[in-house]
Amino acid sequence: MHKLLIIDDDPEVFSIVKHLYDQKQVQVYSARTADEGLRQTRELKPAVVLLDHNLGERSGLQIMHELREISENSLVVFLTGHGSTDTVIEAMKQGAHDYLVKPIDLHHLEQVISRAFEISERATTDSSKLANPTKSQSESEKLIGNSPAMQTVAKEIGRVAAQDVTVLILGESGTGKELVSRAIFEHSHRNQGPFIAINCAAIPEALLESELFGHEKGAFTGADHRRIGKFEQCHGGTLLLDEVGDMAPNTQSKLLRILEERCFERVGGNESISVDVRILAATNQDLELRIEEGRFRKDLYYRLRGVAIHLPPLRERREDIPLLAMHFVTRCSREMDMAIQSISPEAIALLSKYSWPGNIRELQATIREALLRSSGSVLLPEFLPQALLDGPSETPGGDATPAENWQRLGEVLEGWFSSGQTDLYRRALEHFDRLILTRAVKQSNGNQTKASEILGISRFTLRSKLRSANLAIGKVVLPPNTGLV
Repeated sequence: MHKLLIIDDDPEVFSIVKHLYDQKQVQVYSARTADEGLRQTRELKPAVVLLDHNLGERSGLQIMHELREISENSLVVFLTGHGSTDTVIEAMKQGAHDYLVKPIDLHHLEQVISRAFEISERATTDSSKLANPTKSQSESEKLIGNSPAMQTVAKEIGRVAAQDVTVLILGESGTGKELVSRAIFEHSHRNQGPFIAINCAAIPEALLESELFGHEKGAFTGADHRRIGKFEQCHGGTLLLDEVGDMAPNTQSKLLRILEERCFERVGGNESISVDVRILAATNQDLELRIEEGRFRKDLYYRLRGVAIHLPPLRERREDIPLLAMHFVTRCSREMDMAIQSISPEAIALLSKYSWPGNIRELQATIREALLRSSGSVLLPEFLPQALLDGPSETPGGDATPAENWQRLGEVLEGWFSSGQTDLYRRALEHFDRLILTRAVKQSNGNQTKASEILGISRFTLRSKLRSANLAIGKVVLPPNTGLV
């Protein structure tokens, strides 16, 4: 019979879990204090421990260390009323089986516990040592969010941070991929070494290779001295290759060699240089599609994808918008020496309803813009940009006809111009793409070849545009990320 120990000062938790396993082969025990929980762990050696994160003066992480010393095969599932991303990451890094935030879905809880029991049955003594806790990130670098989607991301970071594996971070532009990479770095054993991020899309192809690998004097016109590249600068640390999907083929080949052999040559040199660098890569591109198009190496893709972390867009974690908005209000107010201290419920409602096609980066810019318009100590709806005040964007399109959607194009553009927003050319093209792609897919009844013929573009280009716009072949899926369709 499986033994399950609950260490929680809330008796209702024991009552609920006891009822959950009333007719099953599980013996449920309860402890209201940390000391009592440790004593019972020593006596019972439970397979699974449900552990509250806050028990008096000691944190759940401290208690978990003692639990693991007493019964190293007991799996710990944190069960708590709150949990920041940092505590989730640290808990998972320290070896917790899972981290659940109340209120708990009982079906999910039962699944987690059942899985823990299965693992416990197969468990053998684990002689590996846990990494020491690392310094905390500064406030501006923290991942913010308690939504289920972000809890999942935090757990994944916790599982991979202490392992020296290559991580591929996937997500739309503005979702915080660099913050994920910094969180991995901060919670890794390399956190005392350098962390360098380089944007592969922002550097011309002719210069990127030199930027990454360095060059020798005389390697090319203008190379009047030896240059040490980012890989050498990052020895013993972590290098983030941001927008790696835009890397040129020649540079991809050289990067592949580093991943395989951990050595490279400077541009114009013949000396083989060995480096110890953990590589993280991030992209908003569909790398599998780029492989099909012959624009990205398949072998490099699998080398980079030691572990993949998918970062959700803001529209899929709307529960985090109030928390993120308040974080940016606090930070921007301090930076600009302003008096705003809170956000009105009406303003929060508008922020939560908007679809945020630019994700967290757009939210931060919006808050900063609103603060510049504000007065007093509360951020009110009238301080927000006009685009948020014009109407709902949570369910774009809805029952509107195609003709109505086309007619709204001019209205939305006028709203953008009148509100003083920027980057309008790119945003207008993205919205236009969604309109015309949707119409072409409907016209062709989901036939890719016919749709590409109608538009006069290749099938690969069509698929790329559909994926970028989050549309599907056949049945058109329109997620809430524009104000047009």
